[in-house]
Amino acid sequence: MRVLFFSNPLIGHLLPQFPLARALRGQGHAVAFSTPEVMAPWLAPEDFELMLSGPTSQEVTGEVARRTGADILFSATSHLVGEYFAGVRVDLSLDEALAGARYWEPDLIVHEHLDFVGPLVAAVLKLPSAVLAVAPALEPETTRALASTVHRRYLERGLQMPSQVPPGQWLLDLCPPSLQRRGALPLRERVALRPEPHRGPDGSPPARRGPGGGRPRVLVSFDTASGSSSGLAPVLRSLSALDIDLVAATGGDPGDDLAPEPGRIELLSFTPAAELLENVSAVVHHGGPGITFGAAARGIPAVVVPGSVGQERQAERLAATGAGLALPLRDRQPAQVTAALDRLLADPGFTLAAHRLRDEIATMPSASQVAEWLVASVSARRTR
Repeated sequence: MRVLFFSNPLIGHLLPQFPLARALRGQGHAVAFSTPEVMAPWLAPEDFELMLSGPTSQEVTGEVARRTGADILFSATSHLVGEYFAGVRVDLSLDEALAGARYWEPDLIVHEHLDFVGPLVAAVLKLPSAVLAVAPALEPETTRALASTVHRRYLERGLQMPSQVPPGQWLLDLCPPSLQRRGALPLRERVALRPEPHRGPDGSPPARRGPGGGRPRVLVSFDTASGSSSGLAPVLRSLSALDIDLVAATGGDPGDDLAPEPGRIELLSFTPAAELLENVSAVVHHGGPGITFGAAARGIPAVVVPGSVGQERQAERLAATGAGLALPLRDRQPAQVTAALDRLLADPGFTLAAHRLRDEIATMPSASQVAEWLVASVSARRTR
């Protein structure tokens, strides 16, 4: 079988697709990715077939601003989210993506939940598609905005609008039940897919030796998509007052203000989460689904410092399980972060709750199991 994956040019949307793509390839199927060229450095080590096309995030953002007069980076309303993912990106990507898909001739399309190019390609080519939800279910107002925006794109091509958004015959859901949005009941067949911390292409994280001393090791990982470590240094200085060892994911060049303290602070850039989470007692992070699900899969409690409304909701859901503490939105005050971490480490109840969440995730089907199920479902569909 030939399976074509689609993704926005966003690391947090691309990397969670790798376990399923690897599993399909390992079972003898051809796998390719259709995504903008800016994602090539992440895909090249995986040795998947690539069809690199479409605009960068910056180009989409610029076009959204031109059409609407608003900047989505400062005002991520439901309308702007719809225009970004289901409007502008589709308009700037579809023709080239469709040409690539016709050339590659896939049997199945898999797309992440905010990619609307893949399902449109599937509709034009009359192919089955599966949506891979890399985050909790979208809020109803966001779903309505996406559906309203993409509707015209289907009508323009004489296609019937899908009955659900995000589109897809099957929903592959990475979100553990305990962290799912309440009332998020899909109308289609839903298949749980166990989330995994991202690892390198060799299959196992390399052994690492971090700071010693027998103290708890704490990972600090804020949103590093931009490669900026802005605001990290004051938090690390404050956290270093605790009797802990720190591992900080900087996302790029640490900069002079993040000079490591020998034996206490270790700075790492662009390191797979599976490696970052090795031998960690707690995590301080921004609440993105990748690090949230990854830490939960390892049974590691967290202090969450959300940077967006969506991350705030995720932080609150994690706190409700007892596996972490949620700070107020964008409240990255070093003293508050340090106090929360001190409380987390002092109370073993947080770790016990994180272990319960880990055990819940362990019962979810693996990528290999879902790959087998998906192939069988496509084959069964063909015989109807």
